[in-house]
Amino acid sequence: MSKDLSADVLATARAMNACGINRGSAGNVSARDGDGFWITPTGIAYDECVAEDMVFVGLDGEAKGKRKPSSEWRFHRDIYVARSEAGAIIHTHSPFATSLACQGIEIPPFHYMIARFGGDTVRCASYATFGTQELSDAMKVALQGRQACLMAHHGMVVFGGNLKHALVLAVELETLCEQYWRVRQIGQPCLLDDTEIASVLEKFRDYGKQ
Repeated sequence: MSKDLSADVLATARAMNACGINRGSAGNVSARDGDGFWITPTGIAYDECVAEDMVFVGLDGEAKGKRKPSSEWRFHRDIYVARSEAGAIIHTHSPFATSLACQGIEIPPFHYMIARFGGDTVRCASYATFGTQELSDAMKVALQGRQACLMAHHGMVVFGGNLKHALVLAVELETLCEQYWRVRQIGQPCLLDDTEIASVLEKFRDYGKQ
């Protein structure tokens, strides 16, 4: 287990609050570490935490640390088990993503950057009580072939290859949610067709790679 990684988890949690995509102790952050992951603790404001407050949770669900893990540790665990490419996960209650999620709205291909999340939509997972296996199961369905989803009456989740990547994706998703919310105020969004989205998905295979 890497203690440096636990400090990076805390730094990322503070960064997501600083950039306005989360507030208070809502939301959570984790990073894969061997046969488990480091995750933020439950119910503690991130500016009051130290690295030692982060909790290590094994893929078997066993937690190690002086704090209790986030109540959402189950869906973090299940994403890591199901998606080998996931190195870090960010869950937020960001304003625009949560507004759309509370209406059960999935985001269609109104903008080509939707493809950055792996498909032609960002789906909205069906509602289940926070912290339950039912919520995790619903999210796994919404995340099939995707790196992000909205969570009905709850918020959003993204995963990336590492913490920096996951934070970039979380900010990008909230930006798209705000843009889509604003477009809907004007009228019915014009959508990109399947051919164009397929082309953009192909381009994104090498996006950001040097």
